[in-house]
Amino acid sequence: MTDVLVVESPAKAKTIEKYLGGGTVVLASFGHVRDLIEKDGAVLPDENFAMVWGKDPRGEAQVAKIATALKSATRLFLATDPDREGEAISWHVKDMLAERGALKGKQVSRITFNEITKRAVQYAVAHPRELDVPLIDAYLARRALDYLVGYTLSPVLWRKLPGSKSAGRVQSVALRLVCEREAEIEAFKPREYWSVEAKFTTPAGAPFTARLTHLDGKRLDQFDLAKEADAKRAVAAIEAEQYAVASVDKKRTKRNPPPPFMTSTLQMEASRKLGMGAQAAMRTAQQLYEAGHITYMRTDGITMAREAISAIRDHVKSSFGADYLPAAPREYTSKAKNAQEAHEAIRPTDATRTPESLSRELEGAQARLYELIWKRAIASQMQAAEIDQTAVDIAGPSGKTRLRANGSVIAFDGFLKLYREDEDDRAADARAGIGTAPAAEEEDTRILPPMQAKDALKRGAVTPAQHFTQPPPRYSEATLVKRLEELGIGRPSTYASILQRLQDLNYVTLDKRRFVAQDLGRMVTTFLVRFFERYVNTGFTSSMEEELDKISEGNADWRAVMHAFWVEFSKAVAATKDLMIRDVIDALDEDLGPHIFADRGDGTDPRLCPKCHEGRLGLRLGKGGAFIGCSNYPECRYTRPFGVGGEGEERGAADRDLGLDPVTNQPITMRRGPYGLYVQLGEPGTDAKGKPTKPRRTSLPNGMSPETVTLEGALGLLSLPRPIGIDPETGEEITAGLGRFGPYVKCGTIFKSLDKDDDVLTIGINRAVVLLADARARVRGLGAHPKDQAPVEVKKGRFGPYAQHGKTVANLPRGVEMETITLDEAVTLLAEKGKVLAPKGGKGAKGKKVPAKTVTAPAAAPSAPRRAAAPASKAKPKAKPRAASKAAARPKAAASKATAATKKPAAKAKAKAKK
Repeated sequence: MTDVLVVESPAKAKTIEKYLGGGTVVLASFGHVRDLIEKDGAVLPDENFAMVWGKDPRGEAQVAKIATALKSATRLFLATDPDREGEAISWHVKDMLAERGALKGKQVSRITFNEITKRAVQYAVAHPRELDVPLIDAYLARRALDYLVGYTLSPVLWRKLPGSKSAGRVQSVALRLVCEREAEIEAFKPREYWSVEAKFTTPAGAPFTARLTHLDGKRLDQFDLAKEADAKRAVAAIEAEQYAVASVDKKRTKRNPPPPFMTSTLQMEASRKLGMGAQAAMRTAQQLYEAGHITYMRTDGITMAREAISAIRDHVKSSFGADYLPAAPREYTSKAKNAQEAHEAIRPTDATRTPESLSRELEGAQARLYELIWKRAIASQMQAAEIDQTAVDIAGPSGKTRLRANGSVIAFDGFLKLYREDEDDRAADARAGIGTAPAAEEEDTRILPPMQAKDALKRGAVTPAQHFTQPPPRYSEATLVKRLEELGIGRPSTYASILQRLQDLNYVTLDKRRFVAQDLGRMVTTFLVRFFERYVNTGFTSSMEEELDKISEGNADWRAVMHAFWVEFSKAVAATKDLMIRDVIDALDEDLGPHIFADRGDGTDPRLCPKCHEGRLGLRLGKGGAFIGCSNYPECRYTRPFGVGGEGEERGAADRDLGLDPVTNQPITMRRGPYGLYVQLGEPGTDAKGKPTKPRRTSLPNGMSPETVTLEGALGLLSLPRPIGIDPETGEEITAGLGRFGPYVKCGTIFKSLDKDDDVLTIGINRAVVLLADARARVRGLGAHPKDQAPVEVKKGRFGPYAQHGKTVANLPRGVEMETITLDEAVTLLAEKGKVLAPKGGKGAKGKKVPAKTVTAPAAAPSAPRRAAAPASKAKPKAKPRAASKAAARPKAAASKATAATKKPAAKAKAKAKK
């Protein structure tokens, strides 16, 4: 007999299988095996927040494999990730297996490990526990909350604000932060001020620079030298006297190392130091975790296990010496608001595995991120750095004019020998063209020559410098994550997907690693703030996170929390039922007016129509979104784009004219549409039969700056797909084009996406052949299918090799390589896959469509201990459904009852939609 252990990813499964030997079968769930159905009615507030789960074909297939393996096993270990999501995946797997009757006579246990090492895995197997009901409840509450907000607010946006896309509980708050910062920058008025510096030389001939701090016996504030005349007066005062050292103040300060990484700080540092986006950082960290190099990467904790601290201290002593080891281990506590599950910090699983020792195993992003994590964790247990700071005051005989020189010297580098935080940040920003360090900070890093009080100084040049105050900086990925964390909004595991979602919706763009709010995003934010202010308020969103944390701690009932939220939220949504589009336009026009119609500074009215010179320009909404129109419509039909796309009536003004097509003599323009920028040839028209025709358009590829697009480049884009040459291997033509997933090269049925350094307009035959050769290595033709003679291929996918015939896909069994599988074996696999998928959306025994099955949330168990088993898995498969008022506690019905159980919520959802 064997044991079955379920993890989330195949990579993790392979690693763990080596540690446990042949007595345990390790299978992957491939993440979530099911989710809420993607339509209205998946969460039913009127039925005590019952949920309708839709079964994913891949999830069903994985659960079927687990059920098959359990036939010859006695124990099932659920070993998904050690967080709320991981607990939920284990609950889903257990519940789906119970539906199949695969758990009869089986012992089911939940195990977790913070690192994928042999010791940690074996210890977890020896110390199993039950499923954590409060964590599952917290997952259900969060899932229901996000679903209800998204699926309730988004339709309101679509109806009242054409051109908008979606709203979300945390997403919309993050967007509001970006938009409000953009408004602050636009409203900012720079203020002039001056500073004065003088060069001096010590009696020994050593030069240094000092800054004016006192004038006429008064200490200078930032704006006391407000204009050039003030600065010149200060220069004259300095030049009128001789100077000597008034005092020398020296003090030694200690600088402690930063704590090891948690999720948010890892995302921040990866962004600052490595230029790595939050999503890329988490994806790379996941790979390092699954390979056993680091501990679990989704955590709010900054503590480390005692044995890990001991190992790090041993490494510090042996590698850097006893002087770099503090007398006692350093203890860290999290200051993050609403810090959740008490996981360890992100650290290397073995302190002795230095980045250099893994140079052959890791490369690229993995190597750079591992080095960052390793250095931060090791440095956290090193001695503090000691810095000698010196301040020299310089005065003339009258004492009315004084200057100061600051400097610092590292007396003992301590942890700075391994990890330097601030200098790396400034260097990274400078490389990205974001600015340089302030002058005051540069002063603090200067080394001053030796001086003593009363030393006479020789004065050199006196230089005034003009400055202007700067607006608040736009958020970077790092600073936005930090702000969300400070406010207690969202969770570390969600930040990366939220930031990416805002970009995918074209609500924001990244420019020099800074978020820039787009017009569509500002419109959505303005609408939500005006009509749903409470639900995009940072305080409200933070308080909801606290309620969710209480649920995960077992101190609140999740349905009670949801009920309290839904009562008020549904009232707010109902209040917009009679809201007219005209009201929305007026509100947006008022709030966005300063942004849309900025003061030109010449005294003219920015709202005056440039065509009729009588009407006033204002915001208008068309089917495709917002645009600017004249109040004298229809007499004056002047319009211009607002910048959020759409082809409303009388619209189509170009963002930029690029020139004329030399063949057709039609204009080529660059425009902004609902999905981004594109180039267009000609204008809409009609054919010989009077039917409307659309002009040819091509989107700008990702990474192509609109400012650099020329007429030649636009002609190249409009010519896509373009032929490159003939493939020497197959004799077929190779073409380059733009597709749904970006630029690609194609030969026959083989596609290959271009790398970021490849240009779809200039890529040549040699490079295309190399790319296609790599793609062919991932595809092997087996021959024609005996039924329809269509090709059967085996391909290398993200989760392993698979066979494909048309749209039917079947994963290859464990141990079967794509190089060895035969056509007959692949046809058999595909036939079995077809049988598994037939009921999904297919026909039942009587020709009726088989619906998704309704699965309700587990019953509340306030009196249950924290480690009680999830009650849903104890449901009897043959039980009859109870009354709707007790839907949340009802057990699963038999297959014949499932259809009826699904029809009822669906009917209620339809009725609700009609209302």
